[in-house]
Amino acid sequence: MSWARIMAPLSGGASDRPAVAAAVLLAEPFGAELAGVYTPADVADVMPWMGEGFLGGAQTAALASLKEAASAGEAKARDVVEACGYAKHRFIALQSPVWAGLSAESRLSDVVVFTNDAARGRGPLAEAFQQMVADEQRPVVIARAGLKIGGVVAVAWDGGKEASRAARLAMPLLDKASKVVILGAPKATSRGFDPVRLQAYYAARGLKSELEILSGSGDAAPLLIAAAKAAQADLLVAGAFGHPRLQEFIFGGTTSTLLNAEQPSLFLSH
Repeated sequence: MSWARIMAPLSGGASDRPAVAAAVLLAEPFGAELAGVYTPADVADVMPWMGEGFLGGAQTAALASLKEAASAGEAKARDVVEACGYAKHRFIALQSPVWAGLSAESRLSDVVVFTNDAARGRGPLAEAFQQMVADEQRPVVIARAGLKIGGVVAVAWDGGKEASRAARLAMPLLDKASKVVILGAPKATSRGFDPVRLQAYYAARGLKSELEILSGSGDAAPLLIAAAKAAQADLLVAGAFGHPRLQEFIFGGTTSTLLNAEQPSLFLSH
């Protein structure tokens, strides 16, 4: 298995450089294309009061200001991509409707890369992160300091649909890992599952893995984070939003805890 296209949504802000650097790290081992996709604020979304084809003085000034900011952001994002030092790169600037363009680009990408701010609901790409994970159900990497390809990868598995999908989609990364550790916390979920089955799935595909059964109960996220750190994992693979999104938003959940942790980097799939 391999990846052919790594996508990094960009905002024209400070987070673009680390996002592109992480995308380069992911693309290089596969010789994949790096697609830097500029994702500006959409005038159609932020100015719903621009109806009936009428623009007053205030609306016209606001529209001009938004267009100027978008143009400046596009130039900054383009500069970051052009300066990334990776030959197989491509820059794309989305036009209104931005959400539709972002969806289309993501559907033809193997992985979408974000940094912490967007994943934690902050900054101009927060909605793009939600769109990619929950609506488009694209696999995403949340790149954090120390991201490394070819190191130790931990795989969180509870037998559920989301975790199983993430465990499968991460195979290209796992094939390049120095060690793969499957983490299971049976007492932290009401779902019955056998972690040995995932190990057998990997073995049938020529991938060796170790298995660690976590004994704690309660919230699985702190157990998974602690175990990943103990294994010196560079990346944690996990399912995202296993509960309804509204429930996760109101009450928190494993996904929320993983997103708010400092380490390790994450590979998530819904």
